[in-house]
Amino acid sequence: MLLAVDVGNTNIILGIYDGDKLVVSWRVSTNRQQTGDEHGIILKNLFHQSGLRDDCLSGIIISSVVPPLMFSLEEMALRYFNIEPLVVGPGVKTGLNILYDNPREVGADRIVNAVAGYELYGGPLIIVDFGTATTFDAISQRGHYLGGAIAPGIAISTEALFQRAAKLPRVELVRPKRVIGRDTITSMQAGIIYGFVGQVDGIVKRMIKEFDVAPKIIATGGLANLIAKESETLEIINPLLTLEGLRIIYARNMAK
Repeated sequence: MLLAVDVGNTNIILGIYDGDKLVVSWRVSTNRQQTGDEHGIILKNLFHQSGLRDDCLSGIIISSVVPPLMFSLEEMALRYFNIEPLVVGPGVKTGLNILYDNPREVGADRIVNAVAGYELYGGPLIIVDFGTATTFDAISQRGHYLGGAIAPGIAISTEALFQRAAKLPRVELVRPKRVIGRDTITSMQAGIIYGFVGQVDGIVKRMIKEFDVAPKIIATGGLANLIAKESETLEIINPLLTLEGLRIIYARNMAK
């Protein structure tokens, strides 16, 4: 089996694959101070709770946008599973032609999403990933990574609003029944949810104009379902697109 690890600034998403099938997935908080032993203990507990044996893994692949965590994750893979992990980065075969001015500037998560999106849905396409940042990635009909846009994420924007406005509370990120709120919480929820829906639709519509052929629009990330329900442009929802990309990249690099 394959362990796919997607390290984001806020969460780490882990998935166990048996061939092409996702057996189980987990989401844990990203902690830059966590050691290899702590990662190993957490994983062992997750395996135990899911009824998986410790020795079931034949491979590990890691994609990370948090460089300080890489040493502890590689240490965990070697010490607890005796496996040298494949780390997405320079030298790893992705099958993706990156047309960025400086390809090394493209985050590993964006590359992995592009690989998965093109493999699963074909091109052209736009992928919107609702993570710590909201990223918009454009892939051509021939599978070239064209570039994209980066905006502040929903969670960090909401937290900034709470921290900088003394009278505004933290609110649950849920769709309010009305846009015209009659209390502070509902008003904040309306502004946050419909504000980000408007942002997503606005950016996607502008990006579509730069394509010769109408692209498919894919939504992924933890809050994809929440925004996609209200969006005019998001067509396909795949919250675990990044894990699929990791599986595909691992297979391409292991193929002889």
